[in-house]
Amino acid sequence: MKLATLCYLKKDNKTLMLHRIKKDKDIHAGKWNGLGGKFSLHETPEECAIREIEEESGLIAEKLNLKGMITFPEFKDGEDWYVFVYVVTDFSGVLHECEEGELHWIADEEITNLNLWEGDRIFFPWLEQNRFFSAKFVYKDGNYITHEVSFY
Repeated sequence: MKLATLCYLKKDNKTLMLHRIKKDKDIHAGKWNGLGGKFSLHETPEECAIREIEEESGLIAEKLNLKGMITFPEFKDGEDWYVFVYVVTDFSGVLHECEEGELHWIADEEITNLNLWEGDRIFFPWLEQNRFFSAKFVYKDGNYITHEVSFY
């Protein structure tokens, strides 16, 4: 089981997206994602999110808004991934280059036109809702199969 965060920094109706084009053997190669990554030992979800945002972008998250939780059964190497999904609108710092890909501010209405994981197209609108979601997205060999969600 892997624990991870996925963070969407937003300003001026744009979202900071990471085009994953720099790492070899990256399961996300060629895809566009939010920022985030796997927990380090003893980290809380918030500590992981803040660390990953700073490492990948140079920006400092001032306030995290937990929007949901997504489970990805057997997503990579037969392991289940549990992902805490955040929206961040309060941050400071200067954007820097990312080792994992290229960072771009993308107009929110253009996000679904990017090369995203199919499930991301489904849950991205949920980030704008004033309710928490808990979802499961099933992929097989990198292909979307199905999902289920509950809202709270």
